[in-house]
Amino acid sequence: MANIVQYIVVRSDLRATLNWPLGAVIAQCCHATAAVMSVHAEDADTVAYLKDLDNMHKVVLEAKDEAALIKLSEKLKENEIKHKLWIEQPENIPTCIAVKPYIKETVHKYVKHLKLLKE
Repeated sequence: MANIVQYIVVRSDLRATLNWPLGAVIAQCCHATAAVMSVHAEDADTVAYLKDLDNMHKVVLEAKDEAALIKLSEKLKENEIKHKLWIEQPENIPTCIAVKPYIKETVHKYVKHLKLLKE
């Protein structure tokens, strides 16, 4: 199987500045991931990715704030990279992005400037 990876990008300021509980931040990532996988369930890379559930590869990165997350979403749209920008309701707060599974080289160039999410 090709090197298929799923990137998730979450705002680090949700915890650091806005004091969201860790569970709430994880839930945002789960919502976005479930949504993008559902919308792109028929996609060839998604199908291949889900064939080997025990070896899925996800990379969780951090965006420093809402502006950085929105900027990334716009860049992904411009380059036709399929993703879900999760907007928490009813607060209407953009919290994270889940990119559908892609061969790593297709998406890495758009996210390589981001750091791995820590605490």
